[in-house]
Amino acid sequence: MKEKKNQPNGMEKVATFIVDKRSLFFLLYIFALIFSVFAMGWVEVENDLTTYLPDDTETRQGLTVMNDNFVTLGSARVMVSNITYDTAEELREQIEEIEGVDSVEFDDTEDHYKNASALYTVGFDGTATDTVSIDARHEIESLLSGYDSYIDSEVGQDASAELASEMGGILAVAAVIIVVVLTLTSRSYAEVPVLLVTFIVAAVLNMGTNFLCGKISFISNSVTVVLQLALAIDYAIILCHRFSDEHETKGAREACIAALAKAIPEISSSSLTTICGLAALSFMKFGIGRDMAVVLIKAIFFSLLSVFTLMPGLLMVFSKKIDETKHRNLVPKITALGKFDVKTRYVVPPIFVAVVVVAAVFSSKCPYCYSFNDLTTAKQNETQIAHQTIKKTFGNSNMVAVIVPSGDYNAEREVLEELDACPEVKSTMGLANIEAMDGYMLADALTPRQLSELVGVDYEVAKALYGAYAVNQDQYGELLNGLSEYKVPLFDMFMYVKQEMQNGNITLEGDQQEQIDELFAQLDKAQAQLQNDRYSRLVVYLNLPEESDETMAFLDQIHTILARHYDGDYYVVGNSTSAKDLAASFEQDNVVISVLSALFVIIILLFTFKSAGLPVLLILVIQGSIWINFSVPYIQGEPLYFLGYLVVNAIQMGANIDYAIVISSHYNDLKKRMPIKEAMITALNEAFPTILTSGAMLAAAGTLIGMMSSNAVIAAVGTCLGRGTIISIVLVLAVLPQILLVGDSIVERTSFEMRGLDLTAYNHSATGTVRVNGRVRGYVSGVVDAEINGTLRGTINAAVSNGTAVTVEEQDYYLPDTQPAPDGPEPQPSSKTQETNKREETQQ
Repeated sequence: MKEKKNQPNGMEKVATFIVDKRSLFFLLYIFALIFSVFAMGWVEVENDLTTYLPDDTETRQGLTVMNDNFVTLGSARVMVSNITYDTAEELREQIEEIEGVDSVEFDDTEDHYKNASALYTVGFDGTATDTVSIDARHEIESLLSGYDSYIDSEVGQDASAELASEMGGILAVAAVIIVVVLTLTSRSYAEVPVLLVTFIVAAVLNMGTNFLCGKISFISNSVTVVLQLALAIDYAIILCHRFSDEHETKGAREACIAALAKAIPEISSSSLTTICGLAALSFMKFGIGRDMAVVLIKAIFFSLLSVFTLMPGLLMVFSKKIDETKHRNLVPKITALGKFDVKTRYVVPPIFVAVVVVAAVFSSKCPYCYSFNDLTTAKQNETQIAHQTIKKTFGNSNMVAVIVPSGDYNAEREVLEELDACPEVKSTMGLANIEAMDGYMLADALTPRQLSELVGVDYEVAKALYGAYAVNQDQYGELLNGLSEYKVPLFDMFMYVKQEMQNGNITLEGDQQEQIDELFAQLDKAQAQLQNDRYSRLVVYLNLPEESDETMAFLDQIHTILARHYDGDYYVVGNSTSAKDLAASFEQDNVVISVLSALFVIIILLFTFKSAGLPVLLILVIQGSIWINFSVPYIQGEPLYFLGYLVVNAIQMGANIDYAIVISSHYNDLKKRMPIKEAMITALNEAFPTILTSGAMLAAAGTLIGMMSSNAVIAAVGTCLGRGTIISIVLVLAVLPQILLVGDSIVERTSFEMRGLDLTAYNHSATGTVRVNGRVRGYVSGVVDAEINGTLRGTINAAVSNGTAVTVEEQDYYLPDTQPAPDGPEPQPSSKTQETNKREETQQ
């Protein structure tokens, strides 16, 4: 009678298919990689964070109106140091002569000349991205090449290209660090290329499918590949170690199938906390959270896909090399730290609680900022250096645009006059206060007599012009009342004359035509920037920083002034209003991210450990690391860009919690077969390689981004992530063990069983002869007579019949064998055997 073989379960069938069809998967991945390489060029990147503001914010609405109705020409602040005023005047004249330069503001006031430094405010003929503006900037740079000069301008700045170059350097350095870490923590040198190829494929697939998201932010486009590596490399390491374990007793194919079948549920469970932490970002009111959540979760998905379907084939290809290049364990044991944790189990927890309370208070006072123009990063590009240098000498330039309904020049004039009277305002500009000639402003209304005197034309000609204008505007009452007192805004009359000249109704000759053409060109430029049929734009320069309580209060004052002259449909737009809207959004997003990320993780831990107490203890440690992390900016007195907090909060809670889970899982398993003190020391030694690998990569990636990126937003995310990961590692190794030891009774008392998951398990204690039919986990001391297919830890003194005992890393594995072992007398338990705790897993 033939013995029935165990039928493979569903997961084993899936694993068998993947391993056996590896050539097919290789081919599919080659096609997918080729497609992804080409598809990378289809990805659109958004560099403006204000695009992600909620639609109901004033900044978002105002920017939409402003971009749809006005042209914003390029400008630059150019400072030349260590020159005399006469030299500065000569340079001004030379800059004005450069083609593409529209205007140069410079005088002898301290706003433009101070401490032997000259500041020129340069206006260009085109926008910041127009060729004429970019060429003019290059000409200015060439002109000032022999001077100590600084140019602060968005003209000619390709932020995306510069960021891509920086991230390439960051990724190169990170790759070296990661290879070193993988080499140290691997069991075979040949495992490293398997891990790297798996990751590279996942990263390329993710980048090649970003076009499916439409337009993605520059943050997601730049940091995802580094974060993907740091967050998802664990999955490949788990499968690699599983394969190594199975390969000890099985051939490469069988080992790969068994490893994959066991790793799929394990890795899937491990990824849930990371995915849930990132998913919390999608609930942010600020749209950048949803953007990052989609791209990062997609990155995790492709990492899982590559590990489950590509890596098994790679392990088969490299299996011989893996066997040939095995090396001793290079990760040191941390038994000394474990013993320290055990001895300080009653000392460290109360100290930690006190530190966490203080950190919570300090982190609540973290000096968040919502505009990154004035932030300093470890690495600064030329524009940032120029901005900071000019700011130190001449102060900052804080401009806000006021958008109001067009057509009421009197209201515009009154608004500008009221704003000019405020001490917080440096200057204002609008059609109502731009001088046309001889003291008249463009928006001033003139009679025919005043116009004739101003431009030097015959009064009757001016009167006829006014009559034609009245007919054009359907103002026939003015014709009946006489035109002598009829007033028309100077700007409107000029634009009417231009229209009539274009229609051929008015002609001029010689110099007059050239002069009027030049005037009309200036008027067209002013109109494009300041007025159209629906709105007028007023430009206000403030004496206030972009972010301060005084600035926010004055923004409210501007709204009060506008409300006195307009019923609505007006907007105030600028970096200060953007900061105000972001601050309001942050208050809600902060609560949402903190609550949802913790809640999602608690739910997963609840089902993972089947204990209500353990998730709370783990969350306490990670939340403590978050509070400590964000109390650092308060202690240093350095502002922190708010997005760094929101993103890192979610990642720390979703990813760093894995370190705590690893230790807790090992501890929970070990304490069932040994005293809790020994279990904790052993758990730390077993978990340390995993924590070291994952933690070192994430900390290195974050730190590198913070140090090597000149983009203030990305540098803030990197700095906080690197620091937070290091803090989390320290806490899970030096604080969590003590908390688990002290809170062990709480964990046990709050444990529960999930109905339908383990109906047959129960605790049984007895002394004497006990007949067992089922799976046993726990302490057994005595004589064992049973069919065993499992793991025994301890000292073994027994005869093995119809099987073998294989010692692997000081553990005895009893496996079936076709060759029976020699019979021997039934052993009697030695005193050493009776005193040794052994774990049994028997199936009868």
